[in-house]
Amino acid sequence: MEPYVRIFDTTLRDGEQSPGASLTSAEKLEIARSLARLGVDVIEAGFPSASPDDLEGVKRIALEVGNPPANDPQAHVPVICGLARATRGDIDAAWSAVKYAARPRIHTFLATSPIHMQYKLRMDPEEVVERVKEMVTYASSLCGDVEFSPEDAGRSDPEFLYLVLGEAIKAGATTLNIPDTVGYTTPDEFGKLIAGIMSHTPGIENVTVSVHCHDDLGLATANTLAGINAGARQAEVTINGIGERAGNTSLEEVVMTLHTRRAVYGLETGIDTTQIARVSRMVSNYTGIPVQPNKAIVGANAFAHEAGIHQDGMLKNQGTYEIMLPETVGVSRSRLVLGKHSGRHALKARLEELGYALSPQDMDRAFERYKQLADKKKVLTDADLEALVEDQSFQAQEYYHLEGLQVACGTMGLPTATVKLRAPGGGELVHAAVGTGPVHATFQAIDAVVQVPSILLEFNVHAVTEGIDALGEVTVRLQTEDGLTLQRTSPQNEQARTRTFGGYGADTDIIVASAKAYLSALNKIIFAKGTPRPEEVSQVDKK
Repeated sequence: MEPYVRIFDTTLRDGEQSPGASLTSAEKLEIARSLARLGVDVIEAGFPSASPDDLEGVKRIALEVGNPPANDPQAHVPVICGLARATRGDIDAAWSAVKYAARPRIHTFLATSPIHMQYKLRMDPEEVVERVKEMVTYASSLCGDVEFSPEDAGRSDPEFLYLVLGEAIKAGATTLNIPDTVGYTTPDEFGKLIAGIMSHTPGIENVTVSVHCHDDLGLATANTLAGINAGARQAEVTINGIGERAGNTSLEEVVMTLHTRRAVYGLETGIDTTQIARVSRMVSNYTGIPVQPNKAIVGANAFAHEAGIHQDGMLKNQGTYEIMLPETVGVSRSRLVLGKHSGRHALKARLEELGYALSPQDMDRAFERYKQLADKKKVLTDADLEALVEDQSFQAQEYYHLEGLQVACGTMGLPTATVKLRAPGGGELVHAAVGTGPVHATFQAIDAVVQVPSILLEFNVHAVTEGIDALGEVTVRLQTEDGLTLQRTSPQNEQARTRTFGGYGADTDIIVASAKAYLSALNKIIFAKGTPRPEEVSQVDKK
């Protein structure tokens, strides 16, 4: 068997189904570009039939990420994949979006477990087999690369799976994905399931076997590795393990296990591991879902050592308590990077080393913000630079922009905030409000201007680096107040679920960072509802 494992990233599809992970089309495109630079083999860009906006988002990724640049027509680009239920309408939608990529793929699925067939599909096994044959044949007539998934394979009868998968191969499937949809199996069970499929499915030697595991029992990575050990050569993963319920298999965990334990598995991937930390941070900021400090590979504590005996061992030999170098995943130990006297060239060079490819216009804006921050902090670390670029990317996608903020708070008098926002068309809107604290007052003032009723579900703040002059990062998650106007249909259960929206902001002033994060999430709601016309913009206290 080939010693190469394809990495199929579904952050933009299954990952975005995670509550609060709603992304704008511009954010999806930036993540897709980063995934391509990371070296993933396949990007599942979305579920095109979910909405016209989802279809356009997948199409845009197919056009802009799924094709080599004009100056390098031989450059490698990832496969761009769209998900489709086993219906002609879904398959047509997926093809209409991905066909613009140099290497398009349609991924269709149908449940095969007894409980799903009886209660969800209301189909008998014979009907399921016929539907698979018909829809995979139809998908293959449109696209030469078709992936088929027997949903809830982990709870399906193995003999029935062999039959269904064999028919999918006859119908033209080139990849067979075996999902543990509800995270039910154990590594031993899942490994045996894949081994059985490899041994008993007619024509299996002509296709790639893939595994797609969920983390409901905390076993997603272990199950994925068990499947790979049994012969699967594609792993379906997400950045930071985000996804439905408890999440999906984490890209960074699978990739770094294969990388670190190469002597055990004898397998490799095409991932540039030095990009992992940066892409992890981008996805966390865009989705508004913080990475837990003790998260493997990319958590803040992954390479931190507090216990005295560990520190002593590290000083004597780094290998005593670290099985991989932090630089391998793009975590720099560099403390002092640049200062207020550093120039544009030095900043550009360092950002490129960190994996950021900025346009000349974005570089101009980044340098201006860098100088402003350097005047406040004097010296900047890599973490400061990453936060600066991520915050800038949010500001580039704004409908309303924070121009100014003044807050009065303390034990005497009511907390008061005055905000100045730049509205579409360049007009400025100013409003003041009181609240129970400075953040509440700031949000109240912003609400008075923007007038997008919402519910604050989550508010997180942390320092990017240590020190009293550290940048503060804030993430928030919002939901529209009525809970009905913005919903997303799950491709699995076909139930509508109210969307939540994440926002991110960074500043040396955490109240300013909070305002940026809150406004970022509100802007996402505005764009999701459909950008209002300039004449519909609130004129509260317009100056």
